[in-house]
Amino acid sequence: MKQVKTTEAVGQMLCHDITQIIPGEFKGPIFRKGHIIAEEDIPVLLSVGKDSVFIWEVNENMLHENDAAQVLYDISASDHMHPSETKEGKIELIADMDGLLKVDRKRLLAVNSLGEMMIACRRGDTPIRAGQRIAGTRVIPLIIEKEKMERAKEAAEGGPIFRILPFQKKKVGIVTTGNEVFYSRIEDKFTPIVIEKLEAYGAEIFGHEITDDDTEREIGCIHRLLDKGCDMILCTGGMSVDPDDRTPYAIREVADRVVSYGAPVLPGAMFMVAYLEREGGRIPICGLPGCVMFAKRTIFDILLPRLMADDEIFKEEIDALGEGGLL
Repeated sequence: MKQVKTTEAVGQMLCHDITQIIPGEFKGPIFRKGHIIAEEDIPVLLSVGKDSVFIWEVNENMLHENDAAQVLYDISASDHMHPSETKEGKIELIADMDGLLKVDRKRLLAVNSLGEMMIACRRGDTPIRAGQRIAGTRVIPLIIEKEKMERAKEAAEGGPIFRILPFQKKKVGIVTTGNEVFYSRIEDKFTPIVIEKLEAYGAEIFGHEITDDDTEREIGCIHRLLDKGCDMILCTGGMSVDPDDRTPYAIREVADRVVSYGAPVLPGAMFMVAYLEREGGRIPICGLPGCVMFAKRTIFDILLPRLMADDEIFKEEIDALGEGGLL
């Protein structure tokens, strides 16, 4: 940057904020860094004691913070999101629809490790609503080397850092398991809670079966719901390791692949997720532990957004939930 007389600064870009103080009335910036000085700004600048100002000296090897912020936005954004106004080297990403936020953590870390720039975002694999901020990007200095922004592009090469997966209109089948409910010894308080959580994502409850603890009858209930056209099955009850809790066995018998029985999350350690491969896609079959009925937040609340967005769940991802898994 260089210092010039204010009267000669028309058309130049300010490198710093200009503050005005009117005792008892106002204190704050009247011009922000990055402002292009106009003829009518000269008297204002002189009135606050600025006989000279520091302006940005054009350098073909450097980028202004706003131009650099645009680079960060371009490597971050994808469909179903839009930018905020660019201001002081910062652009925010705003969601255009409800969905599941996916974050490419490897690329995000690579860009943030470069220094003099940053991207901060919401946690990945969580629901995002239309109008919510997904992330904010910022370049730290007023100007930054073009070469460094090229390195940012290289670090993020291969795809955007952020994506939004739309929630699907799932047709969900629920299997309520347990002698106590089947024989009407107690009221089923589990199913209404599960339905409430599903409806928050626009799911349709396509079928509900109630069975005792007989394994073959549990398997039959799951098959009937699948034959009815359900594209997700949730089984409640019978998920512990007690000898008469047989839901995990029933799920294993129906599914083609069990991802995990057990998760490093409390409440929710006895959660089970498996998949049935069918023409047209994978059908998740999950066993919900009893904690879903009484705890405000469990493993089910963590993974339900992913199930509703058809985002395949892998065992290593469940294993990684231990840090932060004490809910």
